[in-house]
Amino acid sequence: MAASELYTKFARVWIPDPEEVWKSAELLKDYKPGDKVLLLHLEEGKDLEYRLDPKTKELPHLRNPDILVGENDLTALSYLHEPAVLHNLRVRFIDSKLIYTYCGIVLVAINPYEQLPIYGEDIINAYSGQNMGDMDPHIFAVAEEAYKQMARDERNQSIIVSGESGAGKTVSAKYAMRYFATVSGSASEANVEEKVLASNPIMESIGNAKTTRNDNSSRFGKYIEIGFDKRYRIIGANMRTYLLEKSRVVFQAEEERNYHIFYQLCASANLPEFKMLRLGNANNFHYTKQGGSPVIEGVDDTKEMAHTRQACTLLGISESYQMGIFRILAGILHLGNVAFTSRDSDSCTIPPKHEPLSIFCDLMGVDYEEMCHWLCHRKLATTTETYIKPISKLQATNARDALAKHIYAKLFNWIVDHVNQALHSAVKQHSFIGVLDIYGFETFEINSFEQFCINYANEKLQQQFNMHVFKLEQEEYMKEQIPWTLIDFYDNQPCINLIESKLGILDLLDEECKMPKGTDDTWAQKLYNTHLNKCALFEKPRLSNKAFIIQHFADKVEYQCEGFLEKNKDTVFEEQIKVLKSSKFKMLPELFQDDEKAISPTSATSSGRTPLTRTPAKLTKGRPGQTAKEHKKTVGHQFRNSLHLLMETLNATTPHYVRCIKPNDFKFPFTFDEKRAVQQLRACGVLETIRISAAGFPSRWTYQEFFSRYRVLMKQKDVLSDRKQTCKNVLEKLIADKDKYQFGKTKIFFRAGQVAYLEKLRADKLRAACIRIQKTIRGWLLRKKYLRMRKAAIIVQRYVRGYQARCYAKFLRRTKAATIIQKYWRMYIVRRRYKIKRMATIVLQSYLRGYLARNRYRKMLREHKAVIIQKWVRGWLARTYYRRSMHAIIYLQCCFRRMMAKRELKKLKIEARSVERYKKLHIGMENKIMQLQRKVDEQNKDYKCLMEKLTNLEGTYTSETEKLRSDLERLQLSEEEAKIATGRVLSLQEEIAKLRKDLEQTQSEKKSIEERADRYKQETEQLVSNLKEENTLLKQEKEALNHLIVEQAKEMTETMEKKLVEETKQLELDLNDERLRYQNLLNEFSRLEERYDDLKEEMTLMVNVPKPGHKRTDSTHSSNESEYTFSSEIAETEDMPLRTEEPSEKKVPLDMSLFLKLQKRVTELEQEKQVMQDELDRKEEQVLRSKAKEEERPQIRGAELEYESLKRQELESENKKLKNELNELRKALSEKSAPEVTAPGAPAYRVLMEQLTSVSEELDVRKEEVLILRSQLVSQKEAIQPKNTMTDSTILLEDVQKMKDKGEIAQAYIGLKETNRLLESQLQSQKRSHENEAEALRGEIQSLKEENNRQQQLLAQNLQLPPEARIEASLQHEITRLTNENLDLMEQLEKQDKTVRKLKKQLKVFAKKIGELEVGQMENISPGQIIDEPIRPVNIPRKEKDFQGMLEYKKEDEQKLVKNLILELKPRGVAVNLIPGLPAYILFMCVRHADYLNDDQKVRSLLTSTINSIKKVLKKRGDDFETVSFWLSNTCRFLHCLKQYSGEEGFMKHNTSRQNEHCLTNFDLAEYRQVLSDLAIQIYQQLVRVLENILQPMIVSGMLEHETIQGVSGVKPTGLRKRTSSIADEGTYTLDSILRQLNSFHSVMCQHGMDPELIKQVVKQMFYIVGAITLNNLLLRKDMCSWSKGMQIRYNVSQLEEWLRDKNLMNSGAKETLEPLIQAAQLLQVKKKTDDDAEAICSMCSALTTAQIVKVLNLYTPVNEFEERVSVSFIRTIQMRLRDRKDSPQLLMDAKHIFPVTFPFNPSSLALETIQIPASLGLGFISRV
Repeated sequence: MAASELYTKFARVWIPDPEEVWKSAELLKDYKPGDKVLLLHLEEGKDLEYRLDPKTKELPHLRNPDILVGENDLTALSYLHEPAVLHNLRVRFIDSKLIYTYCGIVLVAINPYEQLPIYGEDIINAYSGQNMGDMDPHIFAVAEEAYKQMARDERNQSIIVSGESGAGKTVSAKYAMRYFATVSGSASEANVEEKVLASNPIMESIGNAKTTRNDNSSRFGKYIEIGFDKRYRIIGANMRTYLLEKSRVVFQAEEERNYHIFYQLCASANLPEFKMLRLGNANNFHYTKQGGSPVIEGVDDTKEMAHTRQACTLLGISESYQMGIFRILAGILHLGNVAFTSRDSDSCTIPPKHEPLSIFCDLMGVDYEEMCHWLCHRKLATTTETYIKPISKLQATNARDALAKHIYAKLFNWIVDHVNQALHSAVKQHSFIGVLDIYGFETFEINSFEQFCINYANEKLQQQFNMHVFKLEQEEYMKEQIPWTLIDFYDNQPCINLIESKLGILDLLDEECKMPKGTDDTWAQKLYNTHLNKCALFEKPRLSNKAFIIQHFADKVEYQCEGFLEKNKDTVFEEQIKVLKSSKFKMLPELFQDDEKAISPTSATSSGRTPLTRTPAKLTKGRPGQTAKEHKKTVGHQFRNSLHLLMETLNATTPHYVRCIKPNDFKFPFTFDEKRAVQQLRACGVLETIRISAAGFPSRWTYQEFFSRYRVLMKQKDVLSDRKQTCKNVLEKLIADKDKYQFGKTKIFFRAGQVAYLEKLRADKLRAACIRIQKTIRGWLLRKKYLRMRKAAIIVQRYVRGYQARCYAKFLRRTKAATIIQKYWRMYIVRRRYKIKRMATIVLQSYLRGYLARNRYRKMLREHKAVIIQKWVRGWLARTYYRRSMHAIIYLQCCFRRMMAKRELKKLKIEARSVERYKKLHIGMENKIMQLQRKVDEQNKDYKCLMEKLTNLEGTYTSETEKLRSDLERLQLSEEEAKIATGRVLSLQEEIAKLRKDLEQTQSEKKSIEERADRYKQETEQLVSNLKEENTLLKQEKEALNHLIVEQAKEMTETMEKKLVEETKQLELDLNDERLRYQNLLNEFSRLEERYDDLKEEMTLMVNVPKPGHKRTDSTHSSNESEYTFSSEIAETEDMPLRTEEPSEKKVPLDMSLFLKLQKRVTELEQEKQVMQDELDRKEEQVLRSKAKEEERPQIRGAELEYESLKRQELESENKKLKNELNELRKALSEKSAPEVTAPGAPAYRVLMEQLTSVSEELDVRKEEVLILRSQLVSQKEAIQPKNTMTDSTILLEDVQKMKDKGEIAQAYIGLKETNRLLESQLQSQKRSHENEAEALRGEIQSLKEENNRQQQLLAQNLQLPPEARIEASLQHEITRLTNENLDLMEQLEKQDKTVRKLKKQLKVFAKKIGELEVGQMENISPGQIIDEPIRPVNIPRKEKDFQGMLEYKKEDEQKLVKNLILELKPRGVAVNLIPGLPAYILFMCVRHADYLNDDQKVRSLLTSTINSIKKVLKKRGDDFETVSFWLSNTCRFLHCLKQYSGEEGFMKHNTSRQNEHCLTNFDLAEYRQVLSDLAIQIYQQLVRVLENILQPMIVSGMLEHETIQGVSGVKPTGLRKRTSSIADEGTYTLDSILRQLNSFHSVMCQHGMDPELIKQVVKQMFYIVGAITLNNLLLRKDMCSWSKGMQIRYNVSQLEEWLRDKNLMNSGAKETLEPLIQAAQLLQVKKKTDDDAEAICSMCSALTTAQIVKVLNLYTPVNEFEERVSVSFIRTIQMRLRDRKDSPQLLMDAKHIFPVTFPFNPSSLALETIQIPASLGLGFISRV
């Protein structure tokens, strides 16, 4: 494409500027080839003539379209160059407040110098599991990519964080480590991140210092390896350090400080424990006052010292070691104050008793004289002898400084080693992620040896970075099968060779250091002679002979040669080291132990420290003479080796790059200095990445994305079904030069600038379309306006004319109406005068007559009242006299009777105390029992007599029925006639009497009413006038008061309603908070419980080491080891003391809080165990005493004991018989098969017995069904038989003849079959009755056994009592036994009475039926035709047993019940085939039976096993939604059953009378209800987690990424990050996928019979998860914040609301949870320009926080050029309006939040006795009761 096509009028370009680096300008006319000047218009309004370079004729850089500005990835820009990168970073940083940006594989992080809320745990959760290109750039995205690639590729990873001092490297590394600790699940267990962070104060205090650019500059590099196990959880860490700046210990430049620890020590010198250090102000020491700036503004060194000491304690450095560290550091300070005096030019001395030196020697524990001597002398060794030579003052000062640096470096290494020991883990490391926090490229006014090493390291890192970028580009091209040529990129290998090759700078430096008289000047001359004019990267300054210049990849740097040799040698006299090694202070020689060992060349750093290596054993091997040689290695050589080791580590890992940028040097928040930014971008390699990308095909689109974006440039005929071919055809037409693009397998690759050209074409096409649409719409609007005006004019005319006509008609009507009004008014006046006169006359008459009548009435009333008063007074006097006399008589009687009663009571008490009385009572009770027994026998005899009479009655009844019927009819007729007659007479008489009474009453009432009416009329007429006046006044007052009352009532109601609403809301919030807190605690408890179980398993695995040989385990242990019962806990606590005796080396580091909780629980269990052991011992002693007493005790109850012994003998004989039968059966089985197969415990034996029992039960059931069917058939035949016999005699005779002739044999055969069947049924019924009797006998035997056991227990209890109490207890027991037997006999008697009554009723019914049948036969058949036929026996169908809704099981079958009903139950089969909640009903019916038996242990055991088994099932299959939903439903149903049948009135309101009979009678299970409620809460939370895990992968794709409305969303160009997704495409989810999943969830919950209210809560939680995750991703994805995406979201939300309507769940509160998402979508679509828009946004977005609103506005990105960005001023207006809103500063919604769940009581209408247990459940051992 020609330049003239791009450099047209209004095109925008970038031109260089000395202040702003780059300025934007606009072309005023088209560029033509050959032009030397461009006419430009700057943004500030000036015009400029820009001259092109005549040599290169290079045009200025084109500016990207506004739609591409602010992109997440710089490689997504169409024009890739320096100004575009700088402008994009500035827009994101200043306008959008975004500090992270991708640049290909690099994350650019700009330090905001402000705390941002983007590092919380919610942000970590949002980035966890996401692809790197899907979310906005963040350090967490890089960390997630590294973590995911480590787990996927099983390859170690590295995150290289680099940048200038103060750019935020350490903070970025810290956040990356926090992410690993949180995501790997180790944040609360391993605590490695906390330990690493605890090491930060230590490492910062000893390794950081104040520089001119940064108050807390790291003066060393570190590489932290975070180790992971096989499950990718953090287990430990290891730190390696590089190039500590030792020279800072002895020298600081102006405005700089030494390491922080020295100033912290000086600031804390007044502490009592530091008195011995004899420190003072920092200005008193030479090593801390050189910079002249001992204080950092805003930093308290005393507090920092406290933090440092606290961190040392956390990392296990004891107080003694801490004081040792401080002694050494104080000694270094005092050593710096040691002064030397010159004796001559070659020797010097230290003043006698020099205080600084004496303090140094005291602190170090060395001899003063010896140290003083070797500070001023040195030892020279030759081949024959050694010399002691004095040194000059300068040499002595340098030696002192070298000693101080050496001590500090050794101390630094020692501290690093101890930090690594604290971070080390005993678990084997599977993989690691390394975080490299290393210095960036540095250049100062004076650059020395340290800057040289730093820049050398950056050269190596840049080379590795370039190779990695180039490799990724090459892999991308090869994967897409694109022909590629070698990209020319900057290779800094020549610079590296200049530094490290043979005869390189480092090699010459080492050679010069070996020279006896080598100096910096001679080394500089060697450099000039070797490299000057031979290497293009090496230069010599013009004005200096002691410096050299190296052209690094970032910039030219001038290094001063002064000090290079001294720093490289790092000379320390061995004699001084030996003095320190002989110290009495134990810690000091420990620092120098490494000097005695051989040091590997790959393990020493520039500071002389030894980083941790993986094979430390190999380092000790070597030749004896190697130690001294290795010790003499120079700093440069050591640093080169350590750097090679680092590069080997990085090359063995997958690197990830974070480049930290310092936006300004003044630490102003969100202030961007373009010059400093460009300088750092060049230095950190970002621009090199851009250059490599721009050299190839930087813009890359998938075919679908290209088609979606540029569909508008295609014609309809160009669109084919094959998207790839369509894109090829269109591109060939749009771009003529085929070199500008390439077609890959899945993507189209574009050269730089081609996307901008396509965007221009697209914008032009859309602009033309918009103009056409506007033209058409404007014409249509004007036409509509004209037609509307014409129609309005016609309507106005019509209405005016009509108005005039109506006015004239109105005038005529008014004239006529006035005449009529006058006529009627005159008539009204005359009539009114007449009425007034007549009314006055009548009133006078009425008042006079009333006055006379009232006088007569008053006189009669007085006489009548006097008579009444006399009557009542006389009656009262008589009654008073009567009451007084009666009271006296009754009192005398009471006194006498009380005296007689007391005497009788004394007699009764005396009788009651005697034993004879009880015996008489017992004799009476026995007599009654015998009488009842006789009565039962008599009733049985009566029953037999009645059965005999029944047959006689059948004959006599038929003859008497006809007579009785005729008599009955005659009597009924006569009776009816008599009743009618008497009824009529009585009714007439009653009516006459009533009429008379009514007549009299009406006459009297009429008189009284007339009198009252006259009187009332007179009174009312008098009061009317007064009342009218008062009424008017009262009306006025009333209206005024009503008005006031209404206003006050409104105000009061409004205030009360507001208060009520606020109080209710507050109470609901408090209640939900409490529920949430409780449920969170419950969740934490369950998590700790699981953790406790895991730890127990780990401890058992660690303790129970398998020994050689076979060890047999108890069979019961294997079945019960997984039960979380109390007994198992006690059994485990017995082994705890043995487990704690392990050696400390094998202990695994545990969480301290969890360990303390477990220890506390263990002590509690041990105490409980001891208590139970004591109680068991006491019980055993009591049993032994009772047995001894029983042998000595005389026979008190001889007869009873004999009776019991007889019973016992009978039981024993019965038991022996059963045993013999069982043995015979076993022998028979063993004879038929092998003994090992038919052994009693063998599986075949059990299977055979189970099959036999099941077959016999099934046979009994089938027999009963056959009997019922046969009885029904017989009854039907008997009903049909009379009809056949009631025909004419001729037909009957014909049938008989036919039978004799044709089918006589067949009929006889049928008759025999029927008789056989009847006989068989009778035999079966007899067999069944015998079986029932045998079962009853067995039950009686069992009850007798239980009674025997109970008697023995009672006997044992009685023996413990004193003799008197023993007699009373035995008597009491005997009374209760007799009463129980009496009650049982009474129940039997009542049952027999019921059966007798039932039989009598059946006799009457049958007799009546027989009579009716005989009458009918007699009516139809003549007496001669009646044939005597045999009477067939009638089969009565057996009635079903009346069940009580209980299930009985044996104690030993409990585990089998739990196993079949819970552990091995498949929810799908139960949900489809059986009633919902069947397991809950079965369990409750079993609990009912245990409650009915009053067996508390059985109830407790069953409930405990049930709860633990449900927990076990959920732990095993907790990720299956169907399983969790099934057990949530059944747990709730079980809980509701316990409530419904608890007997509490509140839960029994909806029960039927039958259900109330099924209530629990003996136990209150309220505590277990609470336990079940807690279990249901845990299951609910697990259900929420399961559905969240299922929904989470679908939500972002379905709600945000998928285009539900096709063609609305426009796809923008994407960068490199979108290409390098971490996982393969697994198929995109759509909104339909989410809806299908919601349908699946809902149908499963409905099938399981979950409570509707609980379903609503689950749906509300699901919708909250959908809304929260969608909104969180929207807030973290700039590409999703557009107008079209807002429309997509609103459509998707409407589909979710439609789903709620279809399921009738609109009142579940789920829609409200989507409100923040709805408002965010509306915010994307509303207008965002004026103040009115801001006001509308503030009122609309009530569910969004201020941070979220501002974030959406900042992220709003136009997809098309017609959309506009949100201005910064508008965002500030929004912030000003929302500043008073009190909401959470949190940006993201808590997607892990779970609403507190409630379980409203939902009683079941299902009757328990109707529940059938299917055979598929395998519960044949349970019987219904």
